[in-house]
Amino acid sequence: QVQLVESGGGLVQAGGSLRLSCAASGLTLSNYAMGWFRQAPGKEREFVAAISWSGDSTYYADSVKGRFTISRDNAKDTVYLQMNSLKPEDTAVYYCAARRWGIATQPRQYNYWGQGTQVTVSS
Repeated sequence: QVQLVESGGGLVQAGGSLRLSCAASGLTLSNYAMGWFRQAPGKEREFVAAISWSGDSTYYADSVKGRFTISRDNAKDTVYLQMNSLKPEDTAVYYCAARRWGIATQPRQYNYWGQGTQVTVSS
């Protein structure tokens, strides 16, 4: 049974930082590209960042480029999202997702999803 479990969310002031983690079990993480998505109330789920299975390639949404960094530790079956210079518009539930092949930006292209972790940025 595949499980992705996000952690690290919380309440932070604008300009602050958070580090999200996504722990995987039931799959060999090194065989999967990983993505982070977010969903704010009343909005569609949107792409944030993705990383290839090896970690050699990363891709970011324009809205987070230069502020967020995705990384992975396959030995620990964990993917991270370091979020700096947070803005109130970053407030959302953040989800990690796994995809059997390469980097992708559409939610429908991912096979497995976590339950999400809430990030709230106050102004």
